[in-house]
Amino acid sequence: MPRDGRFIEQVGYYNPVSQPKELKLDEDKIFEWLQKGAQPSDTVRSLLSGAGLMAKLHDAKYNK
Repeated sequence: MPRDGRFIEQVGYYNPVSQPKELKLDEDKIFEWLQKGAQPSDTVRSLLSGAGLMAKLHDAKYNK
């Protein structure tokens, strides 16, 4: 979809303004989209790495 278009599926949210910062991720949906080939932006990739999802994806992909 276009950058400013509708989203396909909402898989979480991040609120950096609140104290403490809020981060909610639906790990199952995110993992499913990443396995289908979705490419996260650099910012989203850093958030996912902090949550351990990128390591989990790497392990699933290369430790068959």
